[in-house]
Amino acid sequence: MHDHRNCHRPATARGSAGTRKGALLLVLLVAQLMVILDITAVNIALPSLAADLELTGSAISWTITSYSLVFGSLLLLGGRAADLLGRRRMFLTGLGLFTLSSLATATAGSAEALFAARAGQGLGAAMLSPAALAIIMGAFEGAARARALAAWSAVGGAGAAVGVLVGGVLTEVADWRSIFAVNLPVAAALAVGARVVVPADASTPRWRGLDARGAVLATASLASIVVAITQAEAAGWASARTLVAGLGGVAGLAAFAALERRTAAPLLRIERLADRAAGGGLVLMIAAAGSIFGLFLLSSLYLQNALGMGPLATGLAFVPLALAVGAGAHVAGHVVGRHGVRGPLAAAFLVAAAGMTLLAHVAEDGDYVRDVLPGMLVAGAGLGVAVVAVSIAILTGARDGEAGMMSGITTTGHEIGGTIGIAALSAVAAAGGAVAGPGTAAGIALAFVAAAIIAIVAGVVALFVLPPARHFVPRLQAPGAMPVH
Repeated sequence: MHDHRNCHRPATARGSAGTRKGALLLVLLVAQLMVILDITAVNIALPSLAADLELTGSAISWTITSYSLVFGSLLLLGGRAADLLGRRRMFLTGLGLFTLSSLATATAGSAEALFAARAGQGLGAAMLSPAALAIIMGAFEGAARARALAAWSAVGGAGAAVGVLVGGVLTEVADWRSIFAVNLPVAAALAVGARVVVPADASTPRWRGLDARGAVLATASLASIVVAITQAEAAGWASARTLVAGLGGVAGLAAFAALERRTAAPLLRIERLADRAAGGGLVLMIAAAGSIFGLFLLSSLYLQNALGMGPLATGLAFVPLALAVGAGAHVAGHVVGRHGVRGPLAAAFLVAAAGMTLLAHVAEDGDYVRDVLPGMLVAGAGLGVAVVAVSIAILTGARDGEAGMMSGITTTGHEIGGTIGIAALSAVAAAGGAVAGPGTAAGIALAFVAAAIIAIVAGVVALFVLPPARHFVPRLQAPGAMPVH
């Protein structure tokens, strides 16, 4: 006689596996959200933080730079370490370091202590973030992977806007230290959850293949570029300091590429970037991240410096942007699985350009609902699609044992792109008028025009560089089954 109970076991097993994977994704997304929040929440708190610790002039910017410099320059190493030392080990180690550094930041009594603690947060984030993304790559396949990556990218985009809200609320009801102190209970819950749902590392750590020479060269080169970009506005884009740091960093990356091609176990397999999806995706990630971080910055400057909105009101004004980015990311997770990345990315960048064009009409006596909200929603939706699509494009090229490496490339492009976007668009705003006081709206409007042009160029690049859907979609559904195009 047929046992009907057997019919239900596969479905029950699938349901249990699905629940476990849902819990796994939740833990990884909350961890990434914590990392993202500590980038953008600080922006709102800078005035009160600077007054408390008596920071002045360019020293204030190091509150952000000390974090982004270490985070952005160590992501390649963090990604490769996840492959060789274990993704779960790197995730938990990075989480622990990030938590301890958050405590040190919350209790900092001087500028020096604050900057050192923020650098520690950056190091922890550089270990945690690519490891988490690599865990997603290993746990999900095909359409489920596309949806998981969409959720990851939504956290990266919408989380930045949420960070502005969180920073505004905490600064208003408590003080700037609470922004970092709130990480402690969240991280404790994540550590417990991760030990339950993140798969244990199957192999022992492999230190011999970590490519120390490449790691030092890549880290120093990326750090030099980040320093050049973040300090360019104060020192001058054509100053000797900016040019030496920037060109030195570029030369260092060229030397790194040459070294990696001759290394048996490289930090980064340069030939992966010859893949049109991975190499083209990296370029477009820089454009997408630069655009979305620039959108946050310019909108925040306009709301606070031109319209005179306070921290809490500014944070609340960003809620629609977070929802728009999240909606765009959700749409992208479904569209890319059917239509590839070329068409959706080109369309997404053109939608973003339309939103930036609407925002370019901001005026000194403007209104949030009339002058900011429409463009914010349109640009946010377009960039939400773009960030997801470029992430999927890069990560689909990952081979066995290289998910951490490709995750490192993805997150490096995101952080370096965001740094470039903030610096470049701030410079345009300053050149076109000002970022505070009279002329604020004129300068910010010009910067939005520049952002629209960047988005249009990125859309054209997507059409000519990325692979067509007939080549890309089979690779997404069955990674490694198709040749490189």
